Amino acid sequence: MQTSPDRGVVGTSAERRVEGLLDEMTIEEKVAQLGSVNADKLLDDDGELDEEAVRAHLSTGIGHLTRIGGEGGLSPREAAERINELQSFLATETRLGIPAIPHEECLSGYMGPEGTTFPQMIGMASTWSPDLLAAVTGTVRDQLEAIGTAHALSPVLDVARDLRWGRVEETFGEDPYLVAAMACSYVEGLQGDGDGVSATLKHFVGHGAGEGGKNRSSVNLGRRELRETHMFPFEAAVRTANAESVMNAYHDVDGVPCASDEWLLTDVLRGEWGFDGTVVSDYYSVEFLRSEHGVAADEREAGVAAVEAGIDVELPSTDCYGDHLAEAVADGELAEETIDEAVRRVLRAKARKGLLDDSTVDPDAATAPFGTDEARELAERAARESMTLLKNDDELLPLVGEETDVVAVIGPKADDAQELMGDYAYPAHYPEEEVELDATTPLDAVRERADEYGFDVRYERGCTTTGPETDGFDAAAGAAADADVAIAFVGARSAVDFSDSDKERINKPSVATSGEGCDVVDLGLPGVQRDLVERLHETGTPVAVVVVSGKPHSIEWIAEEVPAVVQAWLPGERGGEGVAAVLFGEHNPAGHLPVSVPRTVGQLPIHYNRKPNTANEEYVYTESDPLYPFGHGLSYTEFEYGDLSLSTEELPPAGAIAATVTVENVGDVAGTDVVQLYASAENPDLARPVQELVGFERVSLEPGEAKRVTFEVDASQLAYHDRNVDLVVEEGPYEFRIGRSAADVVSTASVEVTGTKTVPSTGRTYFAETDVEYTDP
Repeated sequence: MQTSPDRGVVGTSAERRVEGLLDEMTIEEKVAQLGSVNADKLLDDDGELDEEAVRAHLSTGIGHLTRIGGEGGLSPREAAERINELQSFLATETRLGIPAIPHEECLSGYMGPEGTTFPQMIGMASTWSPDLLAAVTGTVRDQLEAIGTAHALSPVLDVARDLRWGRVEETFGEDPYLVAAMACSYVEGLQGDGDGVSATLKHFVGHGAGEGGKNRSSVNLGRRELRETHMFPFEAAVRTANAESVMNAYHDVDGVPCASDEWLLTDVLRGEWGFDGTVVSDYYSVEFLRSEHGVAADEREAGVAAVEAGIDVELPSTDCYGDHLAEAVADGELAEETIDEAVRRVLRAKARKGLLDDSTVDPDAATAPFGTDEARELAERAARESMTLLKNDDELLPLVGEETDVVAVIGPKADDAQELMGDYAYPAHYPEEEVELDATTPLDAVRERADEYGFDVRYERGCTTTGPETDGFDAAAGAAADADVAIAFVGARSAVDFSDSDKERINKPSVATSGEGCDVVDLGLPGVQRDLVERLHETGTPVAVVVVSGKPHSIEWIAEEVPAVVQAWLPGERGGEGVAAVLFGEHNPAGHLPVSVPRTVGQLPIHYNRKPNTANEEYVYTESDPLYPFGHGLSYTEFEYGDLSLSTEELPPAGAIAATVTVENVGDVAGTDVVQLYASAENPDLARPVQELVGFERVSLEPGEAKRVTFEVDASQLAYHDRNVDLVVEEGPYEFRIGRSAADVVSTASVEVTGTKTVPSTGRTYFAETDVEYTDP
């Protein structure tokens, strides 16, 4: 499959070709380009093309092919063959021969058979390593391209601040700067220099701020909060990473559904930010204008509202576009020029991906990127780097030394490969299907080390993730009592769409309490898992708790009573190796939290960058501070920081400032820390967050080694939306802070911004530039 050599650019000849095709099209052929069709409508039960169905759905062309490989359950070779056959039909059996854009899901890896499953994105965010994420999505790109995919429905840029929401695990956390930095690297790895797979930014916008923490529920935010928190990652990815697609969110914002919001999808996205890619609908969100929001009387009215707002392609199938749009044009209800503009964008996307020249791939080469040693090694590295050590009293970890003769492995998350997967991993997305997993569980990885380190393993499940049964407690406590150390693997199971009709299954072990549609009202460990940990603690054996879950849990009792806690998130197919490498000291943990961990659900919102009056007000029965703050993460070594120095005491509103600090490894083993730079407006015109992340850098150091880290911060990074909602750098005093976390500030320095200036639309800097150099301790 050939691609355009110029990133984000359609050349003059390609533009003429697009316009020529558009001029030739009938209205029926135009609206077909704005539609899509599911794999299950094109394939028979054996995964072969249903020729009658193909003719019925593709005879006038089509915009997108929906998840032929993933939804079709096809092997890589089969997926490549079916996509080739569909593209061949479009090329030879339709009047204009326009190919389709095949798309797939790939949040934590290609969501199809044999796709490598990397850590869920909340775990990748814990690495604070945009470079590592770009490497991961580069591998994902290779696998997608091999089967003929040109468009991917990832990444998720939602800012997660209500931890009851099931999709927290899909996000990069609570901070818009960290979300933006990770998302841009995701896009760059997937798209390359424009010669890769189109990334889709979703869900535009505010999807993580729904009422009650419910999926798809209404969002009520002021324009400042919407722009500064929830729009910021999207704007950064559009302007700096040249993201090629955007997907609308399901919900309404202040009563206006995102799928019909022209201000959002056209005025801001295209008008203000200059986005020139395609906007695709979240699955069924156009139809939801009728059935959920009630703002459309029927499918036709929903389709007209969506296309006029700026949605170019309806996914995953054509319920509201197609004939409905053609009829609306014929009846004078919809301007054909509106259709033309959307079709033009779709055709340009096909030109950019080289599909108009060659839409086929080589089936013989389709399997090459799958199951490789390189992919497995990268998945294992990503799992290791995502591990976040929250507590380690008495240096219980790492588990090394002659005193460890027996290790008890306990808990429902210890020996179930599916329990390591996020909701958009293929096995978790289809939990009722038999999916063969090539994965390493924590128990597998611990047992593999038994001979090398000279210990025996005792394993007991103890309980399920959500069930009430305690029948296994006695055996689990017995195994712990006979061991030198017990490792308890607890957490939540992830899947998609825990629907109302399934609620009677709440006491069954397969119930998911994390993932899309799996929203909760309690952040405690599901089922009787805390009771299990308490029973293990009563044995007197030291207990290390490993939380394997897509969301943070309220584990205050555990944090107070057990000596060691590791947050492993959902670490993917090599997650067991990642966990064991940290437990046994083969890898020094360097993960840092991308979200604040609350003591109780009643503390929400608990994100670090709240307004002062919210952040400082105390409750009657608990304190205001989180159990573990944003940015927190321990190591097996110690780091010391020098004083923060600034390059100037006065900063012009269009200038830049250098913030420099030295960090030294004063421990006995090599390690990596994340240097975090925060800024605070000391006397702002509006109530502002207590502090905001404006830069970060991972720094790896040998024992006794020191490095100097310099952040080049543009004044526009301090800007906020004033009383007129204009983006402005305000004069006045600001404080820069270096922190080990948002709550552990080690050094500060002040600067005076010397004037007030509106930030021009083309003059905003989104990220601090960093420089790291060796220095004498």
